[in-house]
Amino acid sequence: MGPTLTIGHATTNGEVAHTSEVPQFGLGTFLMKEEGECKQAVLAALKLGYKHIDTAMAYENEHEVGEAIAEAIEDGIITREELFVTTKLRRPHAVGFEAVQQRCQESLKNLGLEYVDLYLVHAPPKDPYHRKPTWKGMEECLKQGWTRAIGVSNYGAHHLDKMRSYATYMPSVNQIEIHPWLQRDALRAATEAVGATVMAYSPLARGDKVLDEKLVEISHEIGCTPAQVAIKWCLDIGCITIPKSSNEGRIKENLGCLEVELDTKLDELKTLDEHYVSGWDPTSET
Repeated sequence: MGPTLTIGHATTNGEVAHTSEVPQFGLGTFLMKEEGECKQAVLAALKLGYKHIDTAMAYENEHEVGEAIAEAIEDGIITREELFVTTKLRRPHAVGFEAVQQRCQESLKNLGLEYVDLYLVHAPPKDPYHRKPTWKGMEECLKQGWTRAIGVSNYGAHHLDKMRSYATYMPSVNQIEIHPWLQRDALRAATEAVGATVMAYSPLARGDKVLDEKLVEISHEIGCTPAQVAIKWCLDIGCITIPKSSNEGRIKENLGCLEVELDTKLDELKTLDEHYVSGWDPTSET
């Protein structure tokens, strides 16, 4: 259900390798830590037709994502081949070649999967010395078939540019906070310049802006909810987009954004940009 995008890895010889198709719309699972919360949210999403689930070792819910996937496959709701699973290497674990492989295997065990579709470095390693060996470890995970694609999260333009000096395969994705109030034109352009696709997290600014006066006005004019406007804007500018919710009603509401037409409102939404960061922002770190 919904549009798909092709992601791949730019190589040193100018080719694109390890391409795969990713559902552009998915479910984020950040802050789903209550027992059973994440499993039920993922099951609800899969039953509604979601085909992309985003998690991370740092979220401490990979095991519930895995339980939901196993149940959904057993019940015939979805097949593994139809599903796209993203998870991430914890920043404190991004310390070297062997560590990356160890943690990738731990995530696979938590998820109960033989492979993930996308494995991301959750943020630039604090120590710049660790960045090259960490990425080489990610490339090894790709080579071993433990993941179908590798990428980064919370990387700034300078981090991406530096990767050109040591990456055999550039990242396929840079997952960053993106929403109408944090549009990041320059960072999105820098991401695309290295051959990567932007994945937008917190498209609702963690709920901080969902009642923004202008957003509400636009939603009334086109006959949808404010949340649907914000999420659809992220999709319309070309981002993979993963709104988080554990509420089944909102999971369904968010999915409804795929039917929203924003063409006549894009100029108005462009004016909302105010560089509002709702979460952490390692993109600006050295």
